[in-house]
Amino acid sequence: MSSHEAAPPNEQTELVHQEAIEVAEDSHSGSVLAFIEIPRGSRNKYEYDEERGSFKLDRVLYSSVHYPTDYGFIPDTLAEDGDHLDILVLVQEPTFPGCLIEAKPLGGLDMADEKGPDFKVLAVPVDDPRFHHVETLEQVGDHWLREIETFFATYKLLEPKQTEVLGWHDEARAREMIARCRARYREARKS
Repeated sequence: MSSHEAAPPNEQTELVHQEAIEVAEDSHSGSVLAFIEIPRGSRNKYEYDEERGSFKLDRVLYSSVHYPTDYGFIPDTLAEDGDHLDILVLVQEPTFPGCLIEAKPLGGLDMADEKGPDFKVLAVPVDDPRFHHVETLEQVGDHWLREIETFFATYKLLEPKQTEVLGWHDEARAREMIARCRARYREARKS
């Protein structure tokens, strides 16, 4: 099991799940909760270990690149790769591992890696006025989207791992993926 696979609940994860429920019930319309593992600008790949309730350094990126956004996951989701659904949050300043950000999904990046399909939701913080006008991927700007694509296409080149960037999808596709991953998570918790 990788560090941020959906694990059996414990006291730490129950707090995150409760926070996710509270944000979902009392949030800006359509926002999701992002649990940040890796701050923008970092070369360290941290993963949250749900069983231990702490962060683990998974690895330092082999290439001389850094994460172009805050990177984390959406709690109470289960993606096709067995992990929570990944989320990229555009921020002006990096936050920190463990930061919870209420975020507005704009779309998503379709990818594949050594574990199979690896969709990543792209979002902006609800509580940052610099992003209030951003409603679509087009409003993010081509350069920032290409920077994100290039990062994910190249960040594992010096490792014995592969990634393939398959393209951007709009908000509707991202929300469909979020809904599917939430349903998969609920089903997994039942068993």
